[in-house]
Amino acid sequence: MNQVAEIKLEGRVYTFPVVVGTEQEKAIDIRELRNQTGYITLDDGYANTGSCRSAITFIDGEKGILRYRGIPIEELAEQSSFIEVSYLLIMGRLPTRAELRRFSDLLTQNQMLHEDMKFHFEGFPPNAHPMAILSAMINAAGCYYPELLRRDISDHFETLAARLLSQVRTIAAFAYRKSRGLPFIYPKTQYKYAANFLHMMFSHPSEDCELKPEAVRALDLLFLLHADHEQNCSTSTVRMVASSGANLFACAAAGVCALWGPLHGGANQAVIEMLEEIHRSGDDGRKFLEQVKNKSSGRRLMGFGHRVYKNYDPRARIIKRQCDELLAKLGRTDPLLDIAKRLEEAALQDEYFIERKLYPNVDFYSGIIMRALGIPVNMFPVIFAIGRMPGWIAHYREVAEDPQGRIYRPRQVYVGPTLQHYVPIDQRT
Repeated sequence: MNQVAEIKLEGRVYTFPVVVGTEQEKAIDIRELRNQTGYITLDDGYANTGSCRSAITFIDGEKGILRYRGIPIEELAEQSSFIEVSYLLIMGRLPTRAELRRFSDLLTQNQMLHEDMKFHFEGFPPNAHPMAILSAMINAAGCYYPELLRRDISDHFETLAARLLSQVRTIAAFAYRKSRGLPFIYPKTQYKYAANFLHMMFSHPSEDCELKPEAVRALDLLFLLHADHEQNCSTSTVRMVASSGANLFACAAAGVCALWGPLHGGANQAVIEMLEEIHRSGDDGRKFLEQVKNKSSGRRLMGFGHRVYKNYDPRARIIKRQCDELLAKLGRTDPLLDIAKRLEEAALQDEYFIERKLYPNVDFYSGIIMRALGIPVNMFPVIFAIGRMPGWIAHYREVAEDPQGRIYRPRQVYVGPTLQHYVPIDQRT
């Protein structure tokens, strides 16, 4: 028997169907609410609103579960690669060996930017933020592919997806080189995805940088763990823009703009800045935690807590382990990692944080990995954007291929002035 929900308004009872997902998530279908009752729902920040049905990523925040297309993130982190996961998200299933080879070849074939794009980089000031350059240049890159403007791109969607996924790292590396006044380094066909990015970032025209396998693996894992995360701010932005019929590159550029915010893609930068401040003060973290518990201090424990997770973010466990392995293999120590571990250990035993279900999230350790790789802080959200690109592409595809899709158009509850009339300027006081 199908479940229904009843809402009583002004003496009348209205029934609405209950929708159940494959993981037994339940939702009240209120699409006919306004038509039947004249009412809408109000949900600031959409914390209790399902904006779509999606088959891409499942999260259970209470249990700390994250799965891409049903596969646990722990299995993918251990056994897969960023490119294989990209195919999984975009195409909906794990590839065969031949399919993975073809997709990898498409990435290689499409990694070069049109040579005219180099002149666009010259228009940015030296201190331009790499995220500003990334967003603008993704949009500009789309201008070179008129097929993007067709409504039906299904025949060559895989090629367009590979082109965007491949070129985003080229644009990102060029943006970094531009900010340093360094010559651009072109990608090489013999390097795989993460290795090529490090090559374009850190090589010199006369000499390639050393590509240590552990560094390449750490970056690939970082991309993989960020590949999708359900209906977050940037992904919802991509879906919103896609619902208007905008092209794939334009939607990805919009996603970059949303991700740029300090509460989203900039969160790991805030963690590093917090750890650096603690280190400079000579604190081992204990004094800082006491300040955090004192609301009047204005201190916040960055990298703890999550809008969805009320348990340990599964990505944080994986990244923490990777931090230890990477630093050990590189023969380095990082005092910030030591402080981070002490903060985590103390917070997980403190009733203040336990009661509030504040656990480490993915941002708590990801910045330390990027520091070890030599990536500057202002590039942190760019790394996030590269990693999130396959998720954005997958969500774009879901929206674009939905035969019953409509342009997104939320309602509002108006709280401004009631009717008033224009007053000529000489009569205003």
